[in-house]
Amino acid sequence: QVQLVESGGGLVQPGGSLRLSCVVSGRASDLCRLAWFRQAQGKAREFVGGIYWNDGKTYSPDSVKGRFTVSRDTTRNTGALQMNRMKPEDTAVYYCVADRGCASTYEYWGQGTQVTVSS
Repeated sequence: QVQLVESGGGLVQPGGSLRLSCVVSGRASDLCRLAWFRQAQGKAREFVGGIYWNDGKTYSPDSVKGRFTVSRDTTRNTGALQMNRMKPEDTAVYYCVADRGCASTYEYWGQGTQVTVSS
């Protein structure tokens, strides 16, 4: 089993930066991927970036490419989402997710952390 706990959410001004962290407990060595999703109020859940746990290869949608960066530290069993040049439309609850089998769905989800971009 794997547990994920996010931290680092909060209020940030437009144009600012925020870094979210995700602590992985349990059998982190079994992971294939760690990724981040977000869900704004009244909107569908949106994928914002991911990383392959072993080789560190990243993948992200065009909507955030160049602003958001996903990373991981296999020695500390943590993941991170660095968000730069933030916009009000980045306001959402952000979730750390992971899977073991590189399947189409992610089997482990964190509880989410609120990010608000506002002046």
